Amino acid sequence: MSDVSTPLHGGSLLVKCLAAQDVERVFCIPGESFLAALDGLYDADIDVIVARQEGGAAMMAEASGKLTGQPGIAFVTRGPGAANASAGVHVAFQDSTPMILFVGQVASDQRDREAFQEVDYRAMFGPLAKWVAEIERADRIPEYISHAFHVAQTGRPGPVVLALPEDMLSGPVQGQAVAKAALPSGAASDGDIAAVVERLAKAERPFVIVGGSGWNAQAAVALGEFASKMGLPVGASFRCQDFLDNRHPNYVGDVGIGINPALADRVRDADVILALGARLGEITTSAYTLLTPPVSAQDLIHIHPDPSELGRVYRPNLAVVGQPGAVAMQLNAAAKPKDRGDFVSQARAEYMAWQEPQETPGALKMEQVIAHLNDALDDEAILTNGAGNYSAWLHRYYRYRGWRTQLAPTSGSMGYGLPAAIAAKLQYPDRDVICLAGDGCFQMVSQEFGTACEQNANVIVLVADNGMYGTIRMHQQKNYPNRPSGTQLKNPDFAALARAYDGFGATVTTTAEFAPAFHQARESGLPSILHLRLDPAALSPKLRLEGT
Repeated sequence: MSDVSTPLHGGSLLVKCLAAQDVERVFCIPGESFLAALDGLYDADIDVIVARQEGGAAMMAEASGKLTGQPGIAFVTRGPGAANASAGVHVAFQDSTPMILFVGQVASDQRDREAFQEVDYRAMFGPLAKWVAEIERADRIPEYISHAFHVAQTGRPGPVVLALPEDMLSGPVQGQAVAKAALPSGAASDGDIAAVVERLAKAERPFVIVGGSGWNAQAAVALGEFASKMGLPVGASFRCQDFLDNRHPNYVGDVGIGINPALADRVRDADVILALGARLGEITTSAYTLLTPPVSAQDLIHIHPDPSELGRVYRPNLAVVGQPGAVAMQLNAAAKPKDRGDFVSQARAEYMAWQEPQETPGALKMEQVIAHLNDALDDEAILTNGAGNYSAWLHRYYRYRGWRTQLAPTSGSMGYGLPAAIAAKLQYPDRDVICLAGDGCFQMVSQEFGTACEQNANVIVLVADNGMYGTIRMHQQKNYPNRPSGTQLKNPDFAALARAYDGFGATVTTTAEFAPAFHQARESGLPSILHLRLDPAALSPKLRLEGT
């Protein structure tokens, strides 16, 4: 707390308010529009991570929010800086991740003149954030910061954007930081919990889809215990595969892109579906076909922290407002034992059969790369990825064993994997952090490898190089066969790039070379890039591209 009578400038008061919220780290690209805030950080016990591009900084902040459940913090400058950072804000919005982006703004006496890099941030970020505001008075900084931390973490968590006029930050102010945000429990009513348990107990073919935010390790354990007691098969919504240990006998796979056909049939044939935290969006519902809107064939129990999400697409038979992690703990405590015979074990057997690798073309096979990661990494290893067909091998074959060991954007944002890996390694320096990226995905953020090296964040990046934007090429092949257009890539020597930053780099061209190279990367203790040269014919675990 600062003394009310102590003279400060706005930037110092802002930083004191962040410290009162227990902020330990911020990510930024420096800019003259928020020099006073940078000055305030000089004396603060807050780690300042300087990224290479605002999109990278924002994605690092988003990943930090995912990992900790506390708002990730990013500072960027006005205009182009804010535009670059918008990609990370979009990830946070669609992933329901608590995050606060601070954007420098032109001085208040220059507003509405289209001054240098002036933007109306309320209009720009309105569709992408839970709340967008501009702090026009320095003495209201504590109020705005407190409100931002409450908004980012309550209901459906998400991003907040606060614009900071330059003169507001630099001018003198007196003020006192507000204590850390006081958050509601997120628990549902006892009556709602009893109703959920009763409906599941009466179901013959129930199915649980988990997702969203507001979870923690204890809630993940409770979910597994609840599923065991009541004989419930559990599927993970898109990129939420770490919500239940994949070795758990009730885990039956991911309800996302490239879904196991047998699993899709189980979702369609369910008589009761419990959607616990998941929004039931396009990807999780296979373009709204596994459950057909507005009234699904299955009875739907929808539990979500945002009441406006309930009934937005699907009319639920039972709607419950609550944070899914807190509700999972309640459901476990209220569970009624239910024996459904072989119902769950059959679903589990279908998942295990789906785990059997299908051989893909080429000397270096991604299914074997993932198999080695399964064997080499411990339960606490964190894997990150962005978007691209390379991630299909990871999602299908990797077994996530611990809570928050998967960091991937449900928004499908390319370039996410490396910034997320850096944030994860800074948060958990003693854990293995592996980033999978395609050649196109990696080159959107490859400069952030310099951030990893500067911070001694010894992530290992596996760059899957097939010389193309593989996902788009796959869709081209399906819709316009043998007419590739705009999808080829001329790529550098990615291993040499790692060495140029004084990191570890190696090129892998065969399956046999991968394990030794991966071992060397781990032993080096350096940020590392393994350049995986893949056969372009291996477009996905199932699709082959002939004639390449």
